[in-house]
Amino acid sequence: MEEAAKSNLKRVSLELGGKSPLVIFDDYDVDEAAKIAHDSVFVNMGQNCCAASRTFVQENIYDAFVKKAAELASNKKVGDQFDANTQIWPLVSEEQYNRVLSYIESGKKEGAKLEAGGSKVGDTGYYVYPTVFSNVTDNMKIAREEIFGPVQQIIKFKTLDEVINRANDTKYGLAAGILTKNMDTAMKYMDNINAGSVWINSYLVYSAQITFGGFNQSGLGRELGEDGLKEYLEIKTVSIRQ
Repeated sequence: MEEAAKSNLKRVSLELGGKSPLVIFDDYDVDEAAKIAHDSVFVNMGQNCCAASRTFVQENIYDAFVKKAAELASNKKVGDQFDANTQIWPLVSEEQYNRVLSYIESGKKEGAKLEAGGSKVGDTGYYVYPTVFSNVTDNMKIAREEIFGPVQQIIKFKTLDEVINRANDTKYGLAAGILTKNMDTAMKYMDNINAGSVWINSYLVYSAQITFGGFNQSGLGRELGEDGLKEYLEIKTVSIRQ
């Protein structure tokens, strides 16, 4: 955007990052919820702009969910991306590797409970163990800033209204998700959450026909779908007096 302003004012569409919330209610199957949440965070080693890195879990199922989430992360095989048996590969660069490790250390220091991972893998390459934190609070650095790595923050909540307010307490607004069997709950969440994409009882569902983009500091403009085509169009207004 800065370079466009300095040159020819080329219109810029920016799809930026986020700190996307996935909210899980106690009427949803815990095992299935843990698997959806796991996949939504650890895909591409967490290097995903709309990764659900804030996992809000209702208090009645919180402990059971944390246990399952830790098991899933601990069972991931870390290694060479060219090995068909591995599931977690190296991060993209040394800079990002060090950045992710610094966030993990921040979580430990601020009092989050380390449930899985939490360290680098060996001394060769940019490998980090899949990491899960529980007892995360909204003010912690790992709950506020985009990590862009294999780190899951699990946060406890009580009510729908409460979690909507907490989920919206971010400078971002790229994506959000909810897992619940109550469609009234899902619709209220969808109506009130500030995010460009909202997934209900799923996450990371894409299609060329579905418009994608963010609110707030998650970007401007849209990709895909009919609205994505509009980013390439200029409107001409013609007035004729007869």
